[in-house]
Amino acid sequence: MQLVVARIGRAHGIKGEVTVEVRTDEPELRLGPGAVLTTDPAANGPLTIEAGRVHSGRLLLRFEGVRDRTAAEALRNTLLIADVDPAELPEDPEEFYDHQLIDLDVVLADGTGIGRITEISHLPSQDLFIVERPDGSEVMIPFVEEIVTEIDLEEQRAVITPPPGLIDDSQAVVASARDDEAAEQENEA
Repeated sequence: MQLVVARIGRAHGIKGEVTVEVRTDEPELRLGPGAVLTTDPAANGPLTIEAGRVHSGRLLLRFEGVRDRTAAEALRNTLLIADVDPAELPEDPEEFYDHQLIDLDVVLADGTGIGRITEISHLPSQDLFIVERPDGSEVMIPFVEEIVTEIDLEEQRAVITPPPGLIDDSQAVVASARDDEAAEQENEA
C-alpha cells in the first residue's frame, strides 16, 4: 500500500535542500536517510533521502543527485509516497492511517447512521473526515476527540457526538431555541 508522507515545498539555500510539509505522524521512520520514496508526479522520482534536519521548526531534506537550488526548486509540490505493509499499524493505538479510516461507517452514539468516510482532508489546523451521506450529500466532521469519540476498526465504524448544527441545520435551530429559552428563564430569575 502506498501512503503520501510529505509534499516538497520550496528550495532552501543553494545546495539542493528542500522544505517539506510532513503528512505522517512518523517522520523519523518514513523520512529518514536512506528512505526511497516514489513520487507524484512519477517523473520526479523515485527519490532517495540523503540527509534531513530541522531548521526553524521546518523539516529540510536533501535527496541523492539533487545538488543545487535549481534542481531542488524543480521538485516543488511533488508528493513523496512510501510503500507500507497494509497490515502495519501506527505505534500509538490512538493514531490511524488514512486507509484504515476510509469506508468506515459514521454513526451517532445511539447507533443512528450518518454516512461513510470517503476521504480524509489534512489541514494545517486539524484533520477532517469527508462523510458521504445516504442522500449523496457530504458533511465534514473534524477528527477531534470531542467529536469523534470512538474508532472501532473491528466493527468498521466511527462513533461521533457532533455539536448542534454540524450534521443537521435543524439541530442548530432547536439547540439555539433551547439556549434562548434557558437564557430567558435565567434572566427572569
